[in-house]
Amino acid sequence: MVDSGRVASYTADMAASQPVQVATRKPRAGNATRESIMATALRLFAQRGIDAVSLNEIVQVWPYRDLSERTRIRAEAAKDANWPPKIRDFVVHQHVELVTPFSFIPEITPGNVGPVFEMRCYSLTPGSLPGVASRWESKIAERTKLSPVVMAGGVEFGQANRFIHIWAYKSMNQRMEVREQARKAGVWPPPGGGEELLAQENKIMMPSSFSPLQ
Repeated sequence: MVDSGRVASYTADMAASQPVQVATRKPRAGNATRESIMATALRLFAQRGIDAVSLNEIVQVWPYRDLSERTRIRAEAAKDANWPPKIRDFVVHQHVELVTPFSFIPEITPGNVGPVFEMRCYSLTPGSLPGVASRWESKIAERTKLSPVVMAGGVEFGQANRFIHIWAYKSMNQRMEVREQARKAGVWPPPGGGEELLAQENKIMMPSSFSPLQ
């Protein structure tokens, strides 16, 4: 049974834009988001323009207590003339995944933990996610002393056998320093499971001005 007091899933909405259009899309999205939040209680915890690796993308992360809440909020939002934002003419590709967070990862809350965010997406062999979660749980307390984890969990709906995690850093330099420090200290990554990892992707993201998570 789902605990009604805890976020049960996050929707990660990744939209690719035409080149040089991200700067135009973000103000339009921001205007629509503020109005829609007031009208329908939608909660946008992260909408970020990607700075490197995957170019010309905007990523949105939305929390839901359960699937029925997601359905209800999306239905309410559809009645709002300001939602979705007027950016459809810029979108060339859109990909949505529903992520079930690991139970030991804190919920996303508004605050200043960035402004550099790294989203890492791993493709795993079938059936290996429980082992990944177990290894993470044994080491995550040590790793988060170096920099906070924003989100981590398995993809429930979307690309199968996929695992997504997001980390926050004060700068790109700090990111490099933390990763090297964690490796040398044996803090991260957790040992084992290398044979289960099939592919890795990452996105370096900066928050939009209207994102509650900075």
